[in-house]
Amino acid sequence: MSRLPPVLQSLKFPVIASPLFIISNPKLLIAQCKAGVVGSMPALNARPAEQLEEWLIEITEALAAHNREHPDQPAAPFAINQIVHKSNDRLEHDMALCVKYKVPIIITSLGAREDVNAAAHSYGGIVLHDIINNKFAKKAIEKGADGLIAVAAGAGGHAGVKSPFALIQEIREWFDGPIALSGSIATGGAVLAAQAMGADFAYIGSAFIATEEARAADDYKQAVVDGTSDDIVLSNLFTGVHGNYLAPSIRNAGLDPENLPESDPSKMNFGGGAQKAWKDIWGCGQGIGAVKSVVPAAELVARLKREYQEAKQRVSA
Repeated sequence: MSRLPPVLQSLKFPVIASPLFIISNPKLLIAQCKAGVVGSMPALNARPAEQLEEWLIEITEALAAHNREHPDQPAAPFAINQIVHKSNDRLEHDMALCVKYKVPIIITSLGAREDVNAAAHSYGGIVLHDIINNKFAKKAIEKGADGLIAVAAGAGGHAGVKSPFALIQEIREWFDGPIALSGSIATGGAVLAAQAMGADFAYIGSAFIATEEARAADDYKQAVVDGTSDDIVLSNLFTGVHGNYLAPSIRNAGLDPENLPESDPSKMNFGGGAQKAWKDIWGCGQGIGAVKSVVPAAELVARLKREYQEAKQRVSA
């Protein structure tokens, strides 16, 4: 019997696309799912709040139509990310819509809440909670999360500082459920490496910024194509939580990426202020050296699948 929930058992390629604040939209999510990876987006990307229902209708109808037309190659399930933090005054509204449209996977961030988990479970959905250390991982499972997203060093946006080797090993000592690994994964070989470490899935975000469907400025996409790990800066200045950002965007804002002040974590906010911060300061992970051009999401997934098979052949040779 599989230890994975049924919704994840059907996934033929072990990749979950991470929800990108501002950037992810229905167009990108649908393309990801059709290509065979879990597509996702933050609920807060729908602004005003009423837009979320329109987007959920668009997503569910598009994926249902695809599955009718391609019964042998159904789309992967999709996920909606909820920021479970006191500054998110939309959480109750947005979760009610996720229940209404039976969103298969809820990804929770910045806090674990039993009521959110129960809401997802009420219709058969599952919850994956992102964590940056083993202590938070245990809290999430205790409060009813079904699985974990281990955010290791090098991840884009709000990142951890732990080595993926240490983080996965510590969690696997006590947890046998689904784990996705996040942090600098942008190749098929890295997807296979995540599985070799003990993760079930790779969690990939930054590579999808440089896709045609992504709602990112052209300069942002080009910065991802042109950049390497040397261009990534870890700072808590912009939201109160440490995150990885592209140095060119920090310079464009008139700041020195090598001399950024510390922020007060108590002022952490994910409302309008965060929207402006993330629009001007570009979140990004360290894996972008593998991104060579802006391509359709389906082409990126095809590359990952090809590299994954090549890596498997190298290991077995």
